[in-house]
Amino acid sequence: MSHHLTQAVRDCIAACNDCATECGNCFSHMVGKESSNDCPACCIECADLCRLSADALARNSPFAKEICELCAKVCEWCAEQCAAHDMEHCKRCAEACRRCAEACRSMA
Repeated sequence: MSHHLTQAVRDCIAACNDCATECGNCFSHMVGKESSNDCPACCIECADLCRLSADALARNSPFAKEICELCAKVCEWCAEQCAAHDMEHCKRCAEACRRCAEACRSMA
């Protein structure tokens, strides 16, 4: 029995993977720098959950909806933290987090 991924699921997986990449990039730029908030720590939390969400969706996990729901919350938190900074990598991270949160909300 094969499991075919819908376009919405594929789009969410892509948004999760993109977000994990941008979070990793943001973290690498911010590590060791002064930060007035939870950036870059939020990026590690977010990237891990994005990867977990993408994997859960790809394997049609019975927990995918709950994982996506949590991922959306963490993405929103990370977007808020990173958007507070002026650096380009933080802005890109915040945007990717917002897109991922929206995609994950549509799965949850």
